[in-house]
Amino acid sequence: MGSAERQATLDDRHWLSVVLIAAAIIAGLALARLPLRPLVALVGGTSVVLVTLIEPLAGLALTLVAAPLAAYLNYVTGAVLRPLDSGQVLLLLTIGAWLLRGLAHREIRLPIVPLIWPLVLFVGWAAISLLWAISIEDAALEVIKWAEIILIMLMVAEAGKQRLGWAIAGVLVSGVFQAALGIWQHSLRGIGPETFQLSEHVYRAYGSFEQPNPYAGYLGLIWPVAAGLLIAQFSNLKSQISNSESLFSNPRSILRPAICVLLFATCVLLLVLALVFSWSRGAWLGALAAIAAMAAALPRRMWLGICGVVAAAAVLISANTIGLLPDAIRSRLTDFTQQVQVFDVRGQGITDANYSVLERLAHWQAAGEMIRYHPWTGVGFSNYEAVYSQYALWNWPIALGHAHNIYLNVTAELGIPGLLAYLFLWGAIFWQTVRTLRRRAGWVRGLALGLLGTWTHLSVHQVFDSLYVNNTHLLIGALLGVLTIINLDRPPEVISEREAPP
Repeated sequence: MGSAERQATLDDRHWLSVVLIAAAIIAGLALARLPLRPLVALVGGTSVVLVTLIEPLAGLALTLVAAPLAAYLNYVTGAVLRPLDSGQVLLLLTIGAWLLRGLAHREIRLPIVPLIWPLVLFVGWAAISLLWAISIEDAALEVIKWAEIILIMLMVAEAGKQRLGWAIAGVLVSGVFQAALGIWQHSLRGIGPETFQLSEHVYRAYGSFEQPNPYAGYLGLIWPVAAGLLIAQFSNLKSQISNSESLFSNPRSILRPAICVLLFATCVLLLVLALVFSWSRGAWLGALAAIAAMAAALPRRMWLGICGVVAAAAVLISANTIGLLPDAIRSRLTDFTQQVQVFDVRGQGITDANYSVLERLAHWQAAGEMIRYHPWTGVGFSNYEAVYSQYALWNWPIALGHAHNIYLNVTAELGIPGLLAYLFLWGAIFWQTVRTLRRRAGWVRGLALGLLGTWTHLSVHQVFDSLYVNNTHLLIGALLGVLTIINLDRPPEVISEREAPP
């Protein structure tokens, strides 16, 4: 490079520096003139953008924390911020940062993972149902939601085990934030919605979901992950303490697992407390099922765990029979069993005690009518509410958005083929989770144990509800990505720009 060319380059850099400094001064003066709230919003938004551009998975973690705020923001603004709510905006930013990172390296990686095929099968059939859906908008938005699950799973899988901590941190921080909010709503705030009141100054916890049941379902997907990691770290701490040489020669080897045990135990305690405070019957049953599944799978010899679960169930049933369980909890868990024996709610007397149960049964019955008239095609993905008036029972004209039973809901919307595709998808997820449990050790096995509890809670709770609301699907996508990473023996095969044909 000649002297003239070098001088021109130095001059360019000099002027670039001058422009950047001037821009910084102007931006600083502008910020100084802004009121506090816009200033905080601008600085916070800028920080989020920078963090996401530097590490897209950090953006995903922030997305998981902000995503459940959608229902609260809808309530505050009085408008439905669909499809661009807080979680969706951050997700778009994260996807953009991920794509920019790939373009910068001239390699956008698309992992080929086993779960992609069951997901594509289910989402593909759901997309086909747009051909006969009455509400194309509702169906398309639901297909996009499931496409986001796939994309998030692939993003986490592409990041690999080295950056897996970002996804796990996002999951746990989101859960702890919601749990702390729910505990405050339950017994510390002292006021709340009248319909959620349990006693004087005590209310059902509902977080930023504005409803206790989906809120409790969200917590039910997270606490097993924290519990699985707690079990793994406790086992690690126990082995470190039993090694007397390590205990005296290197105390730091004890300190780290001890801190991890304390942190995960705090997470589990807060999450479980908030779930209990939600007073959600479906979440309680889901949590009991998750505990049973995790306890059965905890020993390497699974038959020992199953025997332990059977013994614990016998003790619990005996305690309920002789009246040792608190009356409020016993009635909450068992009073619906007599009511669900009603197969036709038409003509049933409606009281305050049975209203919520009969309302669900009425929506189950409406879904059954949809299945009777459309057994093979369904009414269209996410079109349950759109066609509800045609199948509604006389005393139940208001649609609740879904059938309050995911299996009936999927069959009503996608027909028997859709239900089979859905069951095949979750069968594959459970199979991969159990496969990981049998083949892994340490924190990876603890994480797989927690995921088994998560899927169990989801499957049981959704007998009484649908948890694919308020951006919970983003959490599910991240957890599927985590499962994909810990299930693989080696990094997944990828299709990248470099390998693609010219």
